[in-house]
Amino acid sequence: MLLDDAATAAQVRPLLPGGQNVTAVTSRWRMPGLIVDGCYALHLEPLATEAAVELLEITLADGRVAAQPEEARALVKLCAGLPLAVRVAGARLAARPRREITTMVRALTEERGRLEALAIQGDHNVRAALDLSYQGLPPEAARLYRLMGLHPGSEFGTPVVRATLASDAADVLDLLHDANLLVDAGEERYRFHDLVRLHAASKAEEEELPQERVAALRRMVDHYLATATRAEEIVDPQHRTMPRSYGAEPVIMADLGDDAEGALDWLELELPNLMAVIHRARPAGFPAVAWQLADALWPLFLRRKFYDQWRAVHKEGLTAAEELGDTAAQCRMLTSGGVGELGLGSHERALEMFERAARTFCTSGNALGYARTLNYQGLAHQRLGRLDKAAKLFTRAATELPACGDRRAGGLARLNLADVALARGLLEQATTDADAAYTTLREAGDMYNAARAATLLGRAYLARDHLDPVEDLLSTALSTLRGMAADYETARTLESLAVLAERRGQQGLARDYYREALELHSSVSRSESADAEAVRAQLARLEGHAVD
Repeated sequence: MLLDDAATAAQVRPLLPGGQNVTAVTSRWRMPGLIVDGCYALHLEPLATEAAVELLEITLADGRVAAQPEEARALVKLCAGLPLAVRVAGARLAARPRREITTMVRALTEERGRLEALAIQGDHNVRAALDLSYQGLPPEAARLYRLMGLHPGSEFGTPVVRATLASDAADVLDLLHDANLLVDAGEERYRFHDLVRLHAASKAEEEELPQERVAALRRMVDHYLATATRAEEIVDPQHRTMPRSYGAEPVIMADLGDDAEGALDWLELELPNLMAVIHRARPAGFPAVAWQLADALWPLFLRRKFYDQWRAVHKEGLTAAEELGDTAAQCRMLTSGGVGELGLGSHERALEMFERAARTFCTSGNALGYARTLNYQGLAHQRLGRLDKAAKLFTRAATELPACGDRRAGGLARLNLADVALARGLLEQATTDADAAYTTLREAGDMYNAARAATLLGRAYLARDHLDPVEDLLSTALSTLRGMAADYETARTLESLAVLAERRGQQGLARDYYREALELHSSVSRSESADAEAVRAQLARLEGHAVD
């Protein structure tokens, strides 16, 4: 027996026959109550791409899918695997046998009109099907559905839901999940089916006042900005956090605890949402959020090297800062963004950004800001192989920064000087500068960069064949960097420990260090990098064969 379009388990129970039988119950709602009665739940997921293409081909039955396979795949992806959507798109095409599939693809590409395009006048209609589920929601669930349709990203966690409603929403989320309007993505995270998200957004536009929509979006944006800023403080307390701009309502943050790795993991998990917020903020009327959120992502980009995202968000942040006429924000986007360009290998572009920031600081009479750009410009010249020019800039920075009141940044300049000296074979100078940088950065409480200085000092001693102080320096640096989840710098320290182990004849220990360094380099870069290749070559040399 088939019971179609059931609303509740209580509605179904009186209709279940006794004796030997099979009863199939279909519903827009999940009905856990029937599972208690011994029924088996089968949740139908959206069609996979190939299955959706097959359904489109059956619907058209005229060879157009075989003739235009890529266009067919693009069409069913825009239908997001929803069988009704595929059928409606196919039926509209079938009614016009001379029309190419690309015509329907173009009609569906614009999100704003997609639901209208997935309709047959007076008949099958994707929006009408979703309206039926929406109309069955209680008021609080319907409101959450509408508001979360405004969420900039495709997936979200329960903390941003609490921030949006300014209250706990666990029961309401369960209702939306049971209505098959939300997909449980695991770990207290949810997402909309693509077409359902468009429907939810359209309901928000129809039923929420403009000021209510703006206020809800602002609560979401503030949640992400405040939590990202808290993560920045946990991971990199030495980063000069600039003022943040929040809306009028209380800000609700996610609980990150105090663990650096956990804070980095949150930033990485939410990176797609954070990028979506950055790109949404300026058109939505919150331009300051665009550069402030890009700024808060600094420790994630520095530690985990998401270079493409680094470039994209700083480009948007710079545009927002320019629109605001905020020169301090422009300079932050130029310098932080320029460091990302160095990581991408765009050294000339980075230098242009650093020089533009220097001119802006000079024009505004900001001597400290200008002195800081000397360090950045030196890094660009160093990457371009202009070591003499880099050394001159770092020397100026090492003098001018403490004179302007920033001893810590002066310590970073000495660290950079040591790196250049080591590359030029000036080993005593490298040792002196690295030791001075190590002392200054420790005194400033910058343990991350102090650990980097300790590693460089250890490398300088290794180059001079002074092995006695090396192990303590590198072991201290390794412990610090591991505790900060600084995987790239940890890998560099492990490489130096491997060299030390080799010098002492400890080949097995050296291999272990290189293997761990290789694993960290691979996880940080997410693709084969020059650093990973160099470590792989050292392992191959030690083991006498290529390493997988």
